[in-house]
Order: sequence, then C-alpha cells, then structure tokens
Amino acid sequence: MTRPPRRPGRTPGRRHPATRRRELDGARLTAYDVLDGVSSRAAYANLLLPQLLRERQLDVRDAAFATQLAYGTLRAQGTLDAILAGLVSRPLGELDPRVLDLLRLGAYQLIDLRVPSHAAVDTTVDLTRAIVGTGASGLVNAVLRKVAAGGDRDQWLSTLGVAGEERLALATNHPRWIVDAWRDALGGEGELEPALLADDAAPEVHLVARRMGRDALVEESGGEAGPWSPFAVRLHGGDPGRLASVRSGVAAVQDEGSQVAGLLLTRAPLEGRDEAWLDMCAGPGGKAGLLAAVRPEGVRLTAADRAPHRAELVRKALAGEADVEVLAADGTAPPWESGSFDRVLLDAPCTGLGALRRRPEVRWRRTEDDVPPLADLQAELLASALASVRVGGVVAYVTCSPHTAETADVVDAAAARDGVEVLPVAPLFPEIPGIERDDYGQLWPHRHGTDAMFMALLRRTR
Repeated sequence: MTRPPRRPGRTPGRRHPATRRRELDGARLTAYDVLDGVSSRAAYANLLLPQLLRERQLDVRDAAFATQLAYGTLRAQGTLDAILAGLVSRPLGELDPRVLDLLRLGAYQLIDLRVPSHAAVDTTVDLTRAIVGTGASGLVNAVLRKVAAGGDRDQWLSTLGVAGEERLALATNHPRWIVDAWRDALGGEGELEPALLADDAAPEVHLVARRMGRDALVEESGGEAGPWSPFAVRLHGGDPGRLASVRSGVAAVQDEGSQVAGLLLTRAPLEGRDEAWLDMCAGPGGKAGLLAAVRPEGVRLTAADRAPHRAELVRKALAGEADVEVLAADGTAPPWESGSFDRVLLDAPCTGLGALRRRPEVRWRRTEDDVPPLADLQAELLASALASVRVGGVVAYVTCSPHTAETADVVDAAAARDGVEVLPVAPLFPEIPGIERDDYGQLWPHRHGTDAMFMALLRRTR
C-alpha cells in the first residue's frame, strides 16, 4: 500500500507548533502572550489583554485567571527578576526573552499565588516546549523547581537578604526611585507602605454616566455609586464592554479620580463670561466627554490633541455632542488666539506613575531619566494654557502622577510669575477627605480608591 505523502513542514510523530499551542492551558498561554507582547513589541497590557480575551473567548474563570497572571506577573517583574537572577548561571538579559517571560510567569505562580509546584512547573514547562523548544524546557524546569523550594515571597525576601527601603520596594513591586517619589509626595513615611500596597492591588473598574442617569447605570451594571464623583459607578467584576450603555457611548470606562479632575474645571469660581472651554491635551477623550456632558447650555467646547490618531479618538468620544470642535493641534504652538477661552483644562503628558495599577508594565518601563524632559514639556504647556485663557479665566492643571517634579514644582514655577493666582482645590471638594496637598489637590489609591491624580487651579489675573 502506498503511504500518502507527508505534508510540508511536518515531522512524523511530532505535532505542529500551532497544534501544540491549541492543546495548552488557555489562561496561561494568554497570559504569556501578553507578557511577550509587552517585552517584544512594547505593547500595553491593558489594551492587548482585552483583545486576546475577545479573540479566544475564554470562559469567565479562565479569563479571570489569565488577567490575574498577566497583570500580576507584570507588576511583580522586578521582584521576580531579583529572585531569578540568583538561580540562572548567566545574566537574565542574555536569556532568550521568551524564556525569561516564561520563567517570570512560572515564578509568579509559585511565589505569590502559591499554585502547587507540580501544576505551576509542569504547565510552564509545557508552554516552553511548545513556544521555544525542548532544550529550553529543561532550563525552565530546573530553575522553577529551585523557586518552588525557596518558599513564598516573604521567605525569598529573607533569602535575598534585603532590608529597609529595598525590601519595601521588592515587597510592593515598585522600583526604588518610584518609592522615593511617592514618599516625597506623601510628605514622609507614615502612609508610604499602605499607599504602595494599594498601588500594587488590582483596581476596580469605574464607569462614568455621561449622557444617562447614574442610578440607571448602577441598575444596569450591578455596581454601586462612586463616593466622590456624582457621575461615577464602581464595578466589582464583569466585563464593562458588554454593557449596552458603554457600547452606545452614553457611559464609558473612566477612573473616578479622572472624573474628579475633570470636574475641577467646572467648579472653579469665575467672574464674567463663561462661554468657551478648552481641553488642551484631550486624547483619548475621557475628560472631554465628561466636560461636554456637564457644561452649561451655550458653552462651546474645543478639544485638542497633538497626535492626529488621538484627536480622532476624541472625535469618537464626542460623537453626538453639539457645539464642540476637535483639533489636531500642538498645545505648545496653538492655532487659537491668546485669551480665547474662559476655562482651560490641561491634562498634561506625564510619567503615569499615578495609574500603575491599571498599566502594570509602566513601573518597569519608566525610568528617572523620563522625568526632566516631561517636566519641561509640562511647564511649556502650562505657560501656553495660561496664555490661552482670558484675564479672570481659570486653568486646571492635572497629571496622573504624584511626582513632585511633575506636579507642585511645575505649578509653583508658574504661580511665581506676575499675573497668576493659585486657587485652593480642597474647598471645591468638601465631600472628599484627605484631598489637600497644600493649596493643590491629590487623590491616592489608599485614601480614595482612585488613581493618584494631582490637581491645581490657577487664575490669570492680568
């Protein structure tokens, strides 16, 4: 009997890699693919993971486990690398990046989730054999068995012999420079550890009721009303993308802290006309969408962003809103005339250190060297914002970072000029305890359950 010809690329007795991938644990494979996207393509986990979950249609339990694995491993990367570095015979940077991601994935399960070693090790070895090859699977097996023998995170930190601030950084999954920045912003050690621990916890999903009643959104979503924004709803689980109100755009996903930061602009006292508002760095459109929904009748909103693709996202967020204008424009060289607006919101580009809970890879992607050029840009944008507002008008300066160089230092320098007055933030939000940061405002994950948003309010006096 004549045997049928072999299909190209197949070896008798061996499964094709695509076949092997289909047979792997779906949650762990999805988590690995997120890690690989972050490390090889500089992808953002909070964008890539939802896409993969939709494509692969994992059940609720597997989707939740994939999310926990991907985000948890990314948050813990520095601590995991400190442990793995002593168990591998060459520098981690010399490993195949795929092998390093697989080692991190397996180690996270062993150290933090306390998954039984046979399950964590065996499934990671299977992933390695399918993704990288048999040779690499032996290394992964040997290293992860050493990780399992070392115990949980506390035991490993003791083994590493770290103490003081270095132990706090590894225990809370933060680079040391970020620990220092948060201590400075908090004004000392008292709340530092609770703040860092809260920043390391998986956040709730927050919704904003933009063009619908909040009570209706609470009923539809099964969430509960947020304590600080009158438009916020906090969810305790589930996929917000499945809600009809979110799909239609009358509600959206938005951290409650971002909502408060947008509302700051609307609460500022103003004398004279109140007809023209500007969101100066509006992409992707969350705050612009809220401002459009809450502005008084007759107020025209202009929303600008330097990047055309982000300006297009703003257009989508403002779809259906009347009397709005969206521009692809650089705030440092704006096309509008000086003094054109009554209120200006400057949500300045920043390091994003206040949203590390939602973007877990950012804590290891950012460095101290990123801060000075961003602070220079923030100062330039704030000067432009103050020039864009009329005399007597107000500028709300907002960053999703508590770093002093990006927040108080930038505003202090602007306020030192003639013709600029600082307006205290806390009196405008009497319902929010602990928001004061001198005359500025600061939200914290451990105090408020929000991202660490900084807010300042300036009036142009001449």
